[in-house]
Order: sequence, then structure tokens, then C-alpha cells
Amino acid sequence: MHGNVGRPMEILLVEDDVLQARLALEAVERCNFLHRTTLVCDGEETLDFVFRRGIFRRAPRPDLILLDLRIPKLDGLEVLSAIRADFDLKTIPVVIMTSSEDEQDRLECEKQEVEAYVSKPINLQKFLDLIIKLKRFWHEEMVLPSI
Repeated sequence: MHGNVGRPMEILLVEDDVLQARLALEAVERCNFLHRTTLVCDGEETLDFVFRRGIFRRAPRPDLILLDLRIPKLDGLEVLSAIRADFDLKTIPVVIMTSSEDEQDRLECEKQEVEAYVSKPINLQKFLDLIIKLKRFWHEEMVLPSI
């Protein structure tokens, strides 16, 4: 075999609103690249997934996290802080998707070095451009040489 061998990009979508989740999933599908998306609906599930606890003990490490701030159990800022505090997880790109217009939320997310802060309703073209940009970053970093 010659060339490069890669794997699908692992995307973790954290969204408790079914309609918003569907829109995000459709947008990612339009980007036309190999990926696998997992949907979780609250902050506790998110941390169980990224820390591989309980039913998620065999979960893949996400290459990208799309995180809503207003989610049940633990809010998105608490989830983001836990991810950024962990040595192994802090390098995962996180995109905040929120309906919050609170300037303090935006500033806190910037302080936590998120890749982007996207307001809902999501501008589909801007969201697609962002995902494609992040996909290029992932592709450059994650494609492995063939054996």
C-alpha cells in the first residue's frame, strides 16, 4: 500500500435540543468528509464520554467537540472548564454553539481558548466554513503513514 491511511474524524456533539442537534448534524454531513458524530444531551454524559466512564468506557477520543452552553445537569462552561483542566483533553478543539447573548459567557469561553463561539440560530454557511477549516487542521494532524 502507498499513500496515507486515515480514520474518520470523531466529533462529539453536545446538544439537548433535538431540532438544533439535527441542524448541526445536517451541517456536518454537508461538509463531505469522513467522520463519525456522537450526540450526548447533558453535561454529565459529556464528561462521562470524554473521560471514558461508565457506558462510554470504550468511547473514542473526540477530535472536535461542538458544545452547547445551556445543557442540563452541568452547564457547558463547567464542561469546558473540566476539559481544559485535563492534560490529555485540553488540546481538543471546542466550538461553542449557544443562544446565550451574555457577554460574560463569551468572555469566559475566550479565556478557555475555544476555537469558535457560534451564536444560534446558526448561520449555516459560516458554520460550514468553520467546520471545513477545522477539518483541514484535523486532516493535517491526524493522517497516518501507511504500513
